Amino acid sequence: MKTKSTFTIIFFTRKSRSNPNQISIYIRITVNGKRSEMSLKRSIEQNQWDNTKNRGRGNSENARILNAYLDGVYNKLLQCHKELIEEDKVLSSDAIKSRYLGEDDNSKTLKELIAYHNGNMVHVLKAGTMKNYYTTERYLQKFLRKKKRLKDIYLKQLNFRFITDFEHYLRTYKNKKKQLMLSNNGVMKHLERFKKMINLAIKLEWMHKNPFSQFQLKYDKYDRAYLNERELELLENTEFKIERLQKIKDCFVFSCYTGLSYIDVKELAESHIIKGIDNNNWIYTKREKTNEQVKVPILPKAWAILEKYRVDTEQNITMNLLPISSNQKTNAYLKEITKACGIYKNISFHVARHTFATTVMLSNGVPIETVSKLLGHAKLSTTQIYARVVETKISEDISNLLERFKQKEENKSA
Repeated sequence: MKTKSTFTIIFFTRKSRSNPNQISIYIRITVNGKRSEMSLKRSIEQNQWDNTKNRGRGNSENARILNAYLDGVYNKLLQCHKELIEEDKVLSSDAIKSRYLGEDDNSKTLKELIAYHNGNMVHVLKAGTMKNYYTTERYLQKFLRKKKRLKDIYLKQLNFRFITDFEHYLRTYKNKKKQLMLSNNGVMKHLERFKKMINLAIKLEWMHKNPFSQFQLKYDKYDRAYLNERELELLENTEFKIERLQKIKDCFVFSCYTGLSYIDVKELAESHIIKGIDNNNWIYTKREKTNEQVKVPILPKAWAILEKYRVDTEQNITMNLLPISSNQKTNAYLKEITKACGIYKNISFHVARHTFATTVMLSNGVPIETVSKLLGHAKLSTTQIYARVVETKISEDISNLLERFKQKEENKSA
């Protein structure tokens, strides 16, 4: 049979060691007969303390200030007791004391959460992803300092208003040149990372209410840039006398025919080239971003580029096969390359991956399920973001459909 829990709070005093005429004030919390005590860091003249009421004696200003403080402590301890019951936490005198002092999990701060998240995720997430989390952290710190006038904030203080205020801060954030820094999707990415950290706090039971529960992330949809068949052919047939441009062009075209991302092209080594089940050359690797296994047959145009830059594999088994520059330089060179070719699109190296999915694969009748495997996607929905059905493919499919209708009519007539 369950017995009712007992809970008491009393103030008491002890003689001051430094001044025999003064007494120090303490508080005792008792739950089910077990005590926990703490000093309130307050002292009073011995004759000014009422032992019956356990409060300051009289109606002087000092007595009123002290008694108001003691009432505040008492009410806060009652609130801590209530919170622990509502949260179904273990109820003890030590737990109430810890909650009051801000030493339990319920008193964790935003900075503590970020430090815990980043400290753990640095061993799980890729460096590029962690770099984005560090950027989100800097925006949160600036927001706290400039808009909330705070160095830190308790997690239990985070609410829907905090989220919307942070969103507005991101949308209106300007650099030193008074230029807006973030697009809508950039803002959403920072909020998405913040939401993931809040979800971690919920799982750790550092928070009991999710401030994102009524907040919806809204991304703007854009058509992903890619090269159509004419543009890809134009790029392939353009030769550059400047060596750095020619090398980057070749690496980009190689990606257009393999679907490999920048980092996977950069890390491609001779050990990744394997004879497949069809006795042709395949690339067997793992995507750096997701660690998903990728197996891609090497098409003739991609193989020709590999042969152009091939090294002696017996002596350089781990050497990278293609002469690609840093990601920043590669994208800068691609702008020079496309301009020289008369291609007026905003091209980055990732566009090669889109081109592979759309122009090289889907437009030539390769099923989207196959394309998804070649791209190393864990979910088909991810591939659908990359790959759209282009107009030429729609036209071709409709022509085939009309041809079948025509054939049926002829068969009926016959």
